[in-house]
Amino acid sequence: MSTKFAPLKNDTFLRALLRQPTDYTPVWLMRQAGRYLPEYRATRARAGSFLGLAKNPDYATEVTLQPLDRFPLDAAILFSDILTVPDAMGLGLYFADGEGPKFERPLRDEAAVMALQAPDLGDLQYVYDAVTQIRTELDGRVPLIGFSGSPWTLACYMVEGGGSDDFRRVKSMLYDRPDLMHRILSINAKAVAGYLNAQIAAGAQAVMIFDSWGGALADGAYQQFSLDYMREVVAQLDLDQDGVRIPCIVFTKGGGLWLDQIADIGADAVGLDWTVNLGRARALVGDKVALQGNLDPVALFAKPEQIHAEVARTLASYGAPSAGHGHVFNLGHGISQFTQPEAVSVMVEAVHSLSRSVR
Repeated sequence: MSTKFAPLKNDTFLRALLRQPTDYTPVWLMRQAGRYLPEYRATRARAGSFLGLAKNPDYATEVTLQPLDRFPLDAAILFSDILTVPDAMGLGLYFADGEGPKFERPLRDEAAVMALQAPDLGDLQYVYDAVTQIRTELDGRVPLIGFSGSPWTLACYMVEGGGSDDFRRVKSMLYDRPDLMHRILSINAKAVAGYLNAQIAAGAQAVMIFDSWGGALADGAYQQFSLDYMREVVAQLDLDQDGVRIPCIVFTKGGGLWLDQIADIGADAVGLDWTVNLGRARALVGDKVALQGNLDPVALFAKPEQIHAEVARTLASYGAPSAGHGHVFNLGHGISQFTQPEAVSVMVEAVHSLSRSVR
């Protein structure tokens, strides 16, 4: 890890991930730089498009820092998109108005899959430049999280050609031609590991793997087509930087059924969606991993006193802090674009004050 960056002033988030004592429970939000913030919408309008925002390090830095200027969050997360990797593979990423991401050249047949090549990670230099710029401008305020989609989640978009309600194409390939699916996943795993390592080299102080669609898989298929490849990625990560551990978080939405198995792949922390009981999760994983989560994002539409009560309930569910355990407060998935920023202020303040009071 380069010494060119300012020393960290608030390491609470990293300490929680490494299951070390903290003065309070740290908090950040999945999708914390996003459309719920008017300042984000203004910057995105200046950038002209989502990709114009994500591919310009100045804009990416600006929007990454916006939520930290508004709320006392304990971590920043790189503003980017999980589909930068398949975009660099030449699949032709674009964003259709009101429809989300699409690929011009999805992997629909054997010829397309056999032609697939690992990306030139140099084509993603704009991401690493953003990481370094954000880390520099943070000036040690809080740690910076880098991230990637999981091999399986990327494959879902690459085969479906965009988002999906039923994952019919990608799951049909999985059952009909598992050899083709394993080829895609193997290429993705190598790419994801290289991509995350490049973010670490550029200054990321923690990394997160988003397995957004792992929960769409059947038991058995999840282990073979998602979990095994995340294990492969984690094994290739350069998580020791000059004696400093770079914590790794893995998050499978809908993965609560497999929590004990996810906790065994070598990551430092496991993210949980809102369907999981935090206390039971903690009892199950013991001191193997820290836990991150898991307030229902829709709770932020409630009145302030109800948000406060839900934060209290979530913290109580995790239980009192103890040696060898760690908890990072987060939502169970990304924040809704319709959330009022004031609701986030209530939540963050509640997490900090309530968690201090039980220590």
